[in-house]
Amino acid sequence: MELTLTLLLVLFAVAMFAGWVDTLAGGGGLLTLPALLLAGVPPVTALATNKSQAVIGTLTATTTLFAKGHLRERALLLPVVTAALGAALGTWLIQRVDTSWLSWVIPVLLLCVALYVWLTPNMGSNESHPRQSETQWALTCAPAVGFYDGAFGPGTGTFFAATGVAFRGQTLLAATIRAKLFNLTTNVVSVALFAAGGKVIWTIGATMMAGQMIGAIIGSHTMLAGGTRLIRPLVIAMCVLMSLSQIAQHLGLLQLA
Repeated sequence: MELTLTLLLVLFAVAMFAGWVDTLAGGGGLLTLPALLLAGVPPVTALATNKSQAVIGTLTATTTLFAKGHLRERALLLPVVTAALGAALGTWLIQRVDTSWLSWVIPVLLLCVALYVWLTPNMGSNESHPRQSETQWALTCAPAVGFYDGAFGPGTGTFFAATGVAFRGQTLLAATIRAKLFNLTTNVVSVALFAAGGKVIWTIGATMMAGQMIGAIIGSHTMLAGGTRLIRPLVIAMCVLMSLSQIAQHLGLLQLA
């Protein structure tokens, strides 16, 4: 693979758009990972490099939202810790057991999320009675989604937000904002393990980090400036696209490994 200025500019643009999409609805990796593979980056290296630039996107979104007065509750500490533990366990386990069954389970889960959001147009428009306490959610959903991110990855932010709405009774906007912090946590754990193994191409990673940063800043301001109406259709679209991507991979139409 030859690194040219044109290639780096294309990857920068893809990462910037992905950062905007990922901040609002999750699923930005659906754009960046195929772009890396099409650029000729080997599969495992593409996964590692993709994680490295995704960290910057979630970090930028999280710090921007924090500066705007969000994500300051002490109650967030426990789910951050449990999500990190889940991600570490998932990353460790994925290297030691057969997880081929995930290739058909995950598309089903993503389509279920898309169907649920589509059939409930008022989902998360107002707070509802929570089915779990903050501690219960932190000890169940947070580590489960963290484990999923460590073991697989696509749609992690979407799953964090969806469980926040379904089990904590949060608005979709509030759940999406919180999802940025949790997704940042799981991304950091994952990329640390990849970097330790020397799997990241830092030239590409740095270029895409810059794009992710700009896209995440724009996405954060879009979210807070009345962009809530964009979250629901983007969640549906990204869930369907991620599901189709996983089905294509399962059928051998898209080779990621």
